Order: sequence, then C-alpha cells, then structure tokens
Amino acid sequence: MTQSFRLRFDASVARRELRRAAASGLFLGAEHVLGVSNDRVPLDEAALQRSGTASVDEADLTAMVSYDTPYAVRQHEEMDYRHAPGREAKYLENSVNAERAVVFALIAAQMRRALR
Repeated sequence: MTQSFRLRFDASVARRELRRAAASGLFLGAEHVLGVSNDRVPLDEAALQRSGTASVDEADLTAMVSYDTPYAVRQHEEMDYRHAPGREAKYLENSVNAERAVVFALIAAQMRRALR
C-alpha cells in the first residue's frame, strides 16, 4: 500500500506574511527609538517630548520617528543650547545610532515568528 500527498507552496503568501512581520518589527523598533529619544529630548514644559510619534509606511517598509513642535528641528540641531543633565541636542539622531542593533533584532524577531 502506497500513500502519497501533494504539498503546494504559495510563495506569495510567504512574502506577504514576511512583509507584514517586517512592518511590525519596524514599528516596534520605531517605538523603541522614540522611547530612548524621549529620555534624551530637551525638556522645558515637556511639549516637545509629548509631540513625539512613531509610524511605519508598510508599502515602503520605512519607519519614522518625529517630533512636531515649531522648535523641534532647532532644538535638535543647535549644539550651543544648554540642556538639563541627560538631555541633549541630536536627541533623535543619537538615539537612532545607539539603538540600531536593537531595532534590527526587533525586526528579525518578528520575521522569525512569521516563519514558524
């Protein structure tokens, strides 16, 4: 007695699931960077910190972290401003650079989960 079966692999389903997992990982990474950046953002009345958001463009697989106040860019770029201890100019750029490995690990973890 012989038993046989057919298995059909649909690569488009796999691609779609991996893309969805990558987008999820990117969002988790952006949220992580936002949290680290919020610990470094200059504080006065915390309006700048509260304006921070993280988002993902799933079509382009691009994550974004942004701050939306009229002075956000100036606070970020002006190296001569004085800040409270632990707060700094380049708060977002330094956070992205420092947390790059963590972001990649979050993306990889989500993609591994999708492959289970």
